[in-house]
Amino acid sequence: MQKFRIWNHLSSSLWFVPILCVLAGVCLSFATIAIDRSVSFVPRSLSGDPDAALAILTTVAASMVTLTGLVLTITMVVVQLATGQFTPRVLRAILRDRPSQFAIGVFVATFAHAMLVMREVRHPTDSLPEGYVPGFAIVVAFVLIIISIMVLVSYVNHIGQSLRAASLIDSVGDDTRDLIFELYPEHPPRRASLPALPSGEPVQTVDAREPGVLFKVAEDELVELAAEAGVVIRMIPRVGDFVPTGGTVFAVYGEGRIDPEALLQCIAVGKERTLHQDVAYGIRMLVDVAVRALSPASGDPTTAVQAIDRIHDCLRLLVSRDFPTGEHVDERGRLVLVLPVLSWEGMVHVALDELRLFAVQSMQATRRIAAMLRDLIELAPDERRAPLQFQLQRLDALVHEAFEAPDGDWAMEPDQQGIGSGPVGILQVVDSGRR
Repeated sequence: MQKFRIWNHLSSSLWFVPILCVLAGVCLSFATIAIDRSVSFVPRSLSGDPDAALAILTTVAASMVTLTGLVLTITMVVVQLATGQFTPRVLRAILRDRPSQFAIGVFVATFAHAMLVMREVRHPTDSLPEGYVPGFAIVVAFVLIIISIMVLVSYVNHIGQSLRAASLIDSVGDDTRDLIFELYPEHPPRRASLPALPSGEPVQTVDAREPGVLFKVAEDELVELAAEAGVVIRMIPRVGDFVPTGGTVFAVYGEGRIDPEALLQCIAVGKERTLHQDVAYGIRMLVDVAVRALSPASGDPTTAVQAIDRIHDCLRLLVSRDFPTGEHVDERGRLVLVLPVLSWEGMVHVALDELRLFAVQSMQATRRIAAMLRDLIELAPDERRAPLQFQLQRLDALVHEAFEAPDGDWAMEPDQQGIGSGPVGILQVVDSGRR
């Protein structure tokens, strides 16, 4: 878990990749300087005299500082636009954007290379009549400039594509899909029925040392600790829950005891939810985008439909998959760990309870949600249809309260595009009635 904490911190930081690139630029500079000192094979016509070399390197260094500042400014503007237009939850995805980090890294690496090579240039002296110019290092600086120009153009194109609503929605949707495949396998191993959790009061409780959101649980490590101590561990908060200082995190049942610090080392607590083990959070972000788009301030139902498309895709993947029970056994098949998990019904509530309340402000949204629910009801096993049917009934009631006939019936017609691909029977009836 400690390795995960370190890697999660580094991978979610904007500075990590640029720092690595600076180190690479320093190493490249030392390598090219060493080559120039050992053998000189670049003609002066290519590298120039000492004055020209210094002018080149100074221009390179100054331009790289300017480009780095430009990229950082653009990144901050993109962050502000994205959080204002969509949801603050997408900020983490932008900060982890590898092209932005790579662009900054290339520019600062070129700057580091130019600065270190600059100190090697020597003006003519009595002992060195022609001066000294590290020719190969100058050529490498030219190459880095060309690469920087290509990276800048590519970065501007990337930022332009990233600001599209579809790009951010697809980014969250793809990450959520990957997590579904990881946490909800299509054919999970079958397990025999497990004994119930020991009754009575726990012999030990472990409280949180600091507040934060639980976003990662090392299940294998907890199973190992419980098996060694001969106890059953029950985790109180679910992944994604906020844990206050002093809040109970673990309850231990049995005759043994476990070091509280060892248990707390098996979880990761941060400032916000992440997608590491929390599929519901991915759906939550998509719902936030849809709700923001449906608000009167935004008035962008088409963006809401795009978010609903990805919610539909995620629920369609989940509707027929087995949900984890949260029960874990040791090598002997003994129950040793119980984690709280979200059920299928809970996942449906996360996806639709708030969304359908905002959706009644737009026919596009209601028709798209109706199409999604009817498709899921048709696909779902019998035991999973009730939550979907409840949502469809509630949506129908809300729509008919918000719209007068025949608009209410029209607003509940299933339509994959919101408005554009559904049946046109209602319109035909209305038109014939007018004639």
